[in-house]
Amino acid sequence: MDDGAVQPAQAFRIKTAGRASRAVWTAAFGILLALVLLPTFAGRNIIQDLIFLFYMLALAQCWNLLAGYAGLISVGQQAFVGFGGYLLFALTLLGGINPLLAIPIAGFLSAIFALPTALIVFRLRGAYFAIGTWVVAEVYRLVFAQFKSLGGGTGTSLSPSVTSAVPGIEWVRTLLDVRTPVARDIVSYWVALALMIGTLVFVYLVLRSRRGLALGAIRDHEAAAAGLGVDIYRTKLAVYIATAAVTGMVGALIYLQKARISPDAAFSVLDWTAYVIFIVVIGGIGTMEGPVIGAVIFYLMQRYLADFGAWYLILLGTLGILIMLFAPKGLWGLIAERYGLTLFPTGRLLVVTANKPQSKN
Repeated sequence: MDDGAVQPAQAFRIKTAGRASRAVWTAAFGILLALVLLPTFAGRNIIQDLIFLFYMLALAQCWNLLAGYAGLISVGQQAFVGFGGYLLFALTLLGGINPLLAIPIAGFLSAIFALPTALIVFRLRGAYFAIGTWVVAEVYRLVFAQFKSLGGGTGTSLSPSVTSAVPGIEWVRTLLDVRTPVARDIVSYWVALALMIGTLVFVYLVLRSRRGLALGAIRDHEAAAAGLGVDIYRTKLAVYIATAAVTGMVGALIYLQKARISPDAAFSVLDWTAYVIFIVVIGGIGTMEGPVIGAVIFYLMQRYLADFGAWYLILLGTLGILIMLFAPKGLWGLIAERYGLTLFPTGRLLVVTANKPQSKN
């Protein structure tokens, strides 16, 4: 073969955007604008329902990042919901801090406390890790039940001076001509919307980053990822701490809106972990779109079926089992496979762009 022979070589590029992603982002902006303006014409019941939907979606995205990507199946995320809620009460009732300022502080302190918690539970693997996180959450519950200044085992309520000190209440009350409780719900609605959008953006940016590539490798094959140089421990630790921070802020917001807290409610495994797992499983674990669909379905079931008592829980369990049996990738998995849709393009594809000549010596 001649030394100067020219051989064709293929050029490649990395593609991340899905087929419908640009149109979806345009529609998402319109939906976001409508959600921001919704309190100007919607009733109080709708606003309260959407607050619930927003914080459940934020919690589901955090758990999905933790379990669906990092492989950390936690059954103890209620630890940080309750921790954030109690920190809000402590900071406002005992520290005199503004309630809205207390929310990010609660998130920051939740991240700090997540570090020693992780050092304990990360020694466990698989089912032992899941049980360990649950036990840690129970320890948190028992500890906070000892604080008499925060109501002990029976809990306590926010004083009217604290709930009325939320910035923006007077402005909303004057602008929309509503009563103070309604204005407080509207402010909580906007904060919940901002926190939900912030959570989506945070998770999306993480998955689009180099750390997201590491998480994808861990999800697909942890041993192979370690062989390629991915620091498994540090990556999982970073995700655990980050999700604890967001979960703590969500917990603070939940109990600012509820204005009452107790250990059993704040650290409830059913309300803040079991329901969240249900949302992620039926929507599609390991995708950002799955928790969105799951949260909407859970909200509709909670809204229209909760009055059926035990039958409501039976329906939830039956739906979860059916999804796991016949659609293990969740409802979004069925939609994505059939129509090839991607609302949050986080995957990477190696695409052949062209052939270009290459000299072969």
